[in-house]
Amino acid sequence: MWTINRALRLIAGIFVLLSLLLAEVHSKNWFWFTGFVGLNLFQSGFTNWCGMMWFLKKLGVKEG
Repeated sequence: MWTINRALRLIAGIFVLLSLLLAEVHSKNWFWFTGFVGLNLFQSGFTNWCGMMWFLKKLGVKEG
């Protein structure tokens, strides 16, 4: 069973790797998305709020 924290780490990792790949093959502007993901992770460390966690809760992913 997936927990919300495990799903969040998986999604963040996929987003970072995908944006790095897209920056390499398509446009360097994809690095802005990589930065957005990092900034979101940074702010959630201070505020304990993350939009993706809210979204995952709405989808029914259980907290662990």
